[in-house]
Amino acid sequence: MHIFLECLFLFFIAIYSFLESFAKLFLPAKRKSVQGEIVLITGAGHGIGQLTALEFARLNSTLILWDINKDGVQETAEQCKRLGATVHTYQVDCAQREDIYRTAEKVKNEVGDVSILVNNAGVIVCTELLNIKDDEIQRTFDVNIMAHFWTTKAFLPAMLKTNHGHIVTVASICGHLPLPRLVDYCSSKFAAVGFHIALTAELSGLGKNGIKTSCLCPVFINTGFVKNARSRLWPILKPEYVVKELMNGILTNKKMIFAPPSVRFFVLMERIFPERFMAALNRVQNAYCDGPVRCEAKEK
Repeated sequence: MHIFLECLFLFFIAIYSFLESFAKLFLPAKRKSVQGEIVLITGAGHGIGQLTALEFARLNSTLILWDINKDGVQETAEQCKRLGATVHTYQVDCAQREDIYRTAEKVKNEVGDVSILVNNAGVIVCTELLNIKDDEIQRTFDVNIMAHFWTTKAFLPAMLKTNHGHIVTVASICGHLPLPRLVDYCSSKFAAVGFHIALTAELSGLGKNGIKTSCLCPVFINTGFVKNARSRLWPILKPEYVVKELMNGILTNKKMIFAPPSVRFFVLMERIFPERFMAALNRVQNAYCDGPVRCEAKEK
């Protein structure tokens, strides 16, 4: 009898959830304030990280900017300061766990507890698996996923104490759909999406519903990150558009942010269509890029 009542309860929860999701299609989402929040952004010296920092600056957040590129992160800081933001910069190699932990302690001592963490730093090689050097594969995973573990372990404890915060995972559509010549990158982004989903479930299980999570999954972006990105079915996105979608997702506590939103249908197709069809679709899609702008892997 007990299991019957639990199943009945789940049935009503399912009906309520569907109705709630349907209603949200027509109701404007409530946007939260991030004024005064301490926001840490990795990979803030270029592209998505830089533009995201500028958006938080306009919203009167206190900014902590990390990047391996000292000149890039200083340039971002100057732009944010011109908008009136308080900014702290740190040169950090997100491939190095001890560098992350050491700098995190400096941040906590010099600035305070981070309440919004944006794990944005990323690298890409873009070539066939057998052409990738072992150390390039290692760095791809160290930056694209392992760094998420180290930053989250460093800053989550303070969020748990107050049951307040937001952890943002910048992943990719490559974390849902595989593409050729990106085996290492896709694998790391699949891991990033899994990290986001598992972390969300863990926080819910702990009853810490005040700590929000979001995951950004865009298609190719024209940030100068890779050369000659192209696709027959997906648009090549402007970074300003992607950051607009990201900020809207953060401010409305959206868990999975696809850019453009229509790409979620490709993810659904991957789940339900046969492998032969998806292989044919990938050939038609012909998504491709010629590699990073520099010879070495480049952070976002």
